[in-house]
Amino acid sequence: MKYSKYSAIIIGSGISGLYAALKIEQQTHLADGVLLITKSELGESNSKYAQGGMVGVLKENKSDSTESHISDTIKAGAGLSELNTVKFISENSDKVVKDLLNFGVEFDRDENNNLTFTLEAAHSVRRILHSGGDATGRKIEEALVKKVSENQNIDVYEETVAVELLVNMANECKGVIVFNDITKEYEVIYSSAIILATGGIGQLYKYTTNPIGATGDGMALAYNAGAVMQDMEFVQFHPTALAIDGEENRFLISEAVRGEGAKLVDADGIEFMYRYHEKRELAPRDIVTRANYNEMLSKKLDNVYLNATCINAEKLAKRFPTISKKCLENGIDISKDFIPVAPAAHYMMGGIKTNIEGETSIKGLYAIGEVSSTGLHGGNRLASNSLLECVVCAYEVANYLKTLELVPPKQIDVCIKDIIEKYSDEIYLEEIDVTQMKKNLQNIMWDGAGIFRSEETLSKALNDIEDLRSAFHRTNKCISRAEYEFRNMLTVAEMVVISALRRKESRGAHYRTDYLQTDEKARHSCLTRSSLEDLKKSLYTNEIEKEPIYYRINNNK
Repeated sequence: MKYSKYSAIIIGSGISGLYAALKIEQQTHLADGVLLITKSELGESNSKYAQGGMVGVLKENKSDSTESHISDTIKAGAGLSELNTVKFISENSDKVVKDLLNFGVEFDRDENNNLTFTLEAAHSVRRILHSGGDATGRKIEEALVKKVSENQNIDVYEETVAVELLVNMANECKGVIVFNDITKEYEVIYSSAIILATGGIGQLYKYTTNPIGATGDGMALAYNAGAVMQDMEFVQFHPTALAIDGEENRFLISEAVRGEGAKLVDADGIEFMYRYHEKRELAPRDIVTRANYNEMLSKKLDNVYLNATCINAEKLAKRFPTISKKCLENGIDISKDFIPVAPAAHYMMGGIKTNIEGETSIKGLYAIGEVSSTGLHGGNRLASNSLLECVVCAYEVANYLKTLELVPPKQIDVCIKDIIEKYSDEIYLEEIDVTQMKKNLQNIMWDGAGIFRSEETLSKALNDIEDLRSAFHRTNKCISRAEYEFRNMLTVAEMVVISALRRKESRGAHYRTDYLQTDEKARHSCLTRSSLEDLKKSLYTNEIEKEPIYYRINNNK
């Protein structure tokens, strides 16, 4: 087995991972360098598929203010957004956007070279920056990939999966074991700073806007290492994915289309959102999602429709070139035809509990972006806040690390030695074809822990996940990327279902048909690996704790 060392390791090559690598290299003298690990090719990530844009509370946008953005975020968060976190991220928006411009990121501008802003659901003013019309994530990703590729001080491992964190008996992360899916070789990499930027969990569901790599890897890594996980029941479903199945996911029809005036309608063109919320198409995302899903279920339909024909055809083509092109490929002219849409799993609001600097409950382990749970999004993410959180927290983790002496460990304890030995052993196994198992899990999660949930559906899902785990026959070492991903998916699915069973109320994106009320007191839910088995037992004896488990992470903001 190969051994190496780095001053800092970033796992994940989305916008948060790329930006963190660049800022760490820029701000910190690292004797052993920076390593960026991606399980695919550099540039492939969930960030790439973000269409709508990124919140930018900029000083030049006189109609906006941090106070307004904070208020909108808190309202959307269904009582679970942390005020100090929201305030910090909003107030640092202007600084980080300007810094992105220095890294070659370009946002769309008008004829006078002024940045342009669009409106999305639950925002009170136009504050969403966009690039390439409706290709914001891809444009930001491309600019940062270019800078990382040109930076000789950042090493990149492609086609490499992080399989286990090296955490010692003192609860300190000292490195990671990785697996190269091409060579089938393992490597031990020591470091005193491991940053998880691995994205979300969309592939756990039958219908998702997320690419094939969104399998919850970072959450499973942190959970298996003993980190505190927070609010894992809060999965956001986007109301408008193109209701035409792709190979791995469904194409996103950005919320910005509704922001520009498109209406949700039935097959006859009759609008229905007025029956669900006074803001209609611009209601909070969870409400629009449930409205669409309810229309589909009550009328036994596969989809509803988005009517964008009310928007000027020239504006549609310029503002939404990617969406226009994709729809045309499927025989839909969005300037003349209704777009068939349906909800799909889109974003994970829960994750590894962190503060603004990305610190987790394990010393030396950090998490940023969708894999983390900072308290910004609460129970229902405000549209386009995700990319802003990615870059602000990446900026902050770099700032924090420059105050530390990043020296790889000179000694390791027996706990880490045992982990390494596990992956050093030669095993001869036939690779498991997990294709059908993955589809089974996606169906289980969609039916049991989807948009509508209940004790009955969640309990069945938990039992079905246990059956899949038994059939999988892998507890530790796997022999392919696909196997490792499926192992991670099972782990995260169990966390989502158990957290959803624990929360006996409806709040934000978590909607229980058997507990429709929202509790007066908003509470975060937390779990760890050591507490999970006790929780599973208590779920069936009604002895679950009335108060959630709280863990304090140092936060000097």
